[in-house]
Parts: sequence; structure tokens; C-alpha cells
Amino acid sequence: MAKILDKYSAKADAVINCGSCYDFVKTVPDKSVALVVTSPPYNIGKKYEKKSSLGEYYLKQEQIIDECVRILADNGSICWQIGNFVENSEIVPLDILLYPIFQKHDLKLRNRIIWQFGHGLHASKRFSGRKECY
Repeated sequence: MAKILDKYSAKADAVINCGSCYDFVKTVPDKSVALVVTSPPYNIGKKYEKKSSLGEYYLKQEQIIDECVRILADNGSICWQIGNFVENSEIVPLDILLYPIFQKHDLKLRNRIIWQFGHGLHASKRFSGRKECY
């Protein structure tokens, strides 16, 4: 039977944490993770997030990215699935905004995956967002 825990343990088969990812990742040892896969909030004001200024969002993302890099093994990879921030009908591609944080850690962009989907909200002042980046 699989050993599933709610706190980090190297002996767990899986860890399911229903709290703050930032608090959780701080409990993980340095260089112990081979792969980080995440889809952080896009700062668009959904009910599970509080919309903040783009500068505040950047700083919060920098904090969690710094922690993810700390726990990443030397031969590890990060997959940061992110979309666009939208304000006053203008989009800001968040992968481009956050790229300097990854550069600061000497990480190399190996792939930029753009996927298309057919659902979502319809925009009234621009083309509807039907693509996101990994």
C-alpha cells in the first residue's frame, strides 16, 4: 500500500499538502527534488487568490521560485506553467515577466510549450485567451 503523508518525508510515496505551497516547500531539504511542476495563480482575482499589483505578484513569485530552486537537485528540472495577467484589457505574458528570476539562478530555458484550449472566458476588447505556456 502506498504511503501518503500530509508533511514532507523522504520515506513517503506521495505527499498531499492542502496548505500554503510556500510554507510546505520550506520544509523540503536542499537539492532533494528532481522535478518541480507547478501552475501558480495568474493574479487575475479568482476566488482562491487575492489580486495584487504586478510588482507584488512578481515578488511573491520570486520567493517561491527561489525556494523551488533551493530544493532542486543539480540535475533537476522545473516546469512553471503560467498564463497571462490581464488588466484594463491589456495582457502581460507572465512567463516573460518571470524569466529573469530563473536567469538569476543560472537556469536555462529548454522548452517553451504553448498549448491551446477551446474553453474559457470570452474577451470583449481583444482576442480571447485560448493559449498558455509551460
